[in-house]
Amino acid sequence: MTNPFDPKSQDKAIWQQESAISSQDDKLGGGRNLDSILRIPVTIQVVLGSATMPVANLMKLGRGAIVPLDHRVGEPVDVVVNGRIIARGEVVVVEDDNSRFGISLTEIVGPPSNDLNG
Repeated sequence: MTNPFDPKSQDKAIWQQESAISSQDDKLGGGRNLDSILRIPVTIQVVLGSATMPVANLMKLGRGAIVPLDHRVGEPVDVVVNGRIIARGEVVVVEDDNSRFGISLTEIVGPPSNDLNG
């Protein structure tokens, strides 16, 4: 058993950590592949809300029909990437082009918790 207070033991632990990190870098191409990954396009969706209705009502919809959504005005909308909520925000009008909407992010959603207690 090694003594955790022994400087030689600490140096060995640091060397093992650095070795593990450098081997991971080697597997990833030393950061060269990171640029390739960062250029991959992803589709971002903004979910304004949803509605459920019977097919009979859906068939009656026509031009000018209004479908009420489950979100209310002022509630944050979900920003979704690859089916996963990554953020929430408010709908805004884009300054440069008043005919377009944008999203002002108000919350970044972290990864789902695997904690069974909460």
